[in-house]
Amino acid sequence: MLYHPDKHRDPELKSQAERLFNLVHQAYEGHSGGLTTGLGLLWQRSPTDGPRTTVLSDPQTRAIYDIYGKRGLEMEGWEVVERRRTPAEIREEFERLQREREERRLQQRTNPKGTISVGIDATDLFDRYEEEYEDVSGSGFPQIEINKMHISQSIEAPLTATDTAILSGSLSTQNGNGGGSINFALRRVTSAKGWGELEFGAGDLQGPLFGLKLFRNLTPRCFVTTNCALQFSSRGIRPGLTTVLARNLDKNTVGYLQWRWGIQSAMNTSIVRDTKTSHLTVALQLGIPHSFALISYQHKFQDDDQTRVKGSLKAGFFGTVVEYGAERKISRHSVLGAAVSIGVPQGVSLKVKLNRASQTYFFPIHLTDQLLPSAVFYATVGPLVVYFAMHRLIIKPYLRAQKERELEKQRENTATDILQKKQEAEAAVRLMQESVRRIIEAEESRMGLIIVNAWYGKFVNDKSRKSEKVKVIDVTVPLQCLVKDSKLILTEASKAGLPGFYDPCVGEEKSLKVLYQFRGVLHQVMALDSEALRIPKQSHRIDTDG
Repeated sequence: MLYHPDKHRDPELKSQAERLFNLVHQAYEGHSGGLTTGLGLLWQRSPTDGPRTTVLSDPQTRAIYDIYGKRGLEMEGWEVVERRRTPAEIREEFERLQREREERRLQQRTNPKGTISVGIDATDLFDRYEEEYEDVSGSGFPQIEINKMHISQSIEAPLTATDTAILSGSLSTQNGNGGGSINFALRRVTSAKGWGELEFGAGDLQGPLFGLKLFRNLTPRCFVTTNCALQFSSRGIRPGLTTVLARNLDKNTVGYLQWRWGIQSAMNTSIVRDTKTSHLTVALQLGIPHSFALISYQHKFQDDDQTRVKGSLKAGFFGTVVEYGAERKISRHSVLGAAVSIGVPQGVSLKVKLNRASQTYFFPIHLTDQLLPSAVFYATVGPLVVYFAMHRLIIKPYLRAQKERELEKQRENTATDILQKKQEAEAAVRLMQESVRRIIEAEESRMGLIIVNAWYGKFVNDKSRKSEKVKVIDVTVPLQCLVKDSKLILTEASKAGLPGFYDPCVGEEKSLKVLYQFRGVLHQVMALDSEALRIPKQSHRIDTDG
């Protein structure tokens, strides 16, 4: 009604109204067509326009649009969602379709996974043999050596909807001796309850390997995995069997029973509890040659960097090991972690791990064979100092520069679109003036809701960010136009799509700041871009006593 051309006599306003009216009608009915004025809503439609897909006039598609915007309507498969569903049910169904689409996309790739481990012997830093080597030239400098390495890589290739081929290989070396192996596996999903995998392998240190792995859901809360293997070597055939029985004890807790026969036979039982803020593991193993008890706890902080701190205690026939450490997300696809291991008779070690997408880089650094307080101190404090120095001097500036480059590129790509949206918003504001004047008169007559000032965009209140530029637009008129019966209600969606609005800072965090008057009293509120807003509210009232 606001944009209908018949409501505007000025030729320029009439032309702008026709353009905006067509956009609104296209959103409402899902097709574009010509407009004839003077006879109400009469639309001309070509026979080649195709089927009509209603959007805002259909409760189902409107619910999808309210939640996901225009991209939601472009998602394949939403049209199969049953009618007469609530918005919550539609949201759940749509997210399922989105997950299935993402899974199909992942199935088309090889999903490479790899691990690189480099063992470093740094015991010469703390355990010096000065008396034995005092006559050796250059013995004044500690000798740090790489004593072992391990590299492994695997790829997956979907063959059919139920069959997947897996190719993996590994190379290992320790103190100058090593070897490698290559494995090929074929996995078939037999039903919704299970799958099987056949494996073939060969290496230069061991002979051929044949293996069979089976997985089966016994009940909705219980499953079993069995792995049989035959390893051929110069000593003959060495069979092996591993069976794992697992059961969900509650929503966040799983119990495991494992039996391993053949190479390093053992029985193991463990309980794993994983929640949003913690991860706890308790395990007990009886076996040859290793028997031990283990308790491990990990706390997950709910911050943007996904920080985690962890500690564990492991005691058995081999001795006792205490381990503690932390990990943190340093970029979008990278997680850096470090842990200190203190054990008898193992000594002190520092383990540094970097996860980059599907690749893992692991660096275990052996510091000393003895329990030296100095080694424990440097293993704990050293990584913290190095991390905070690198984060402040390298990582943070790099991420800031990368974000600026991405924003600048995004602005360049969307510059034309932003200009068009700005012109449409300005045209909409001009068309709203008369309606807003009437709304204000009606609200003033009953001491209702008057929008005094409203700003939308990027606000900078933090002194540490004072160098950043404030980017806001005046949206007083568009907000006043949305006032009805002394109320203004905005849903959980970006405000950039509201009539008279546009995005002044693409890719950056935005807020809506409103100064309004209700019953003659000033109120003020600041809301995030995607946050729902309902005014007036008593909590927004400005305390004039101060």
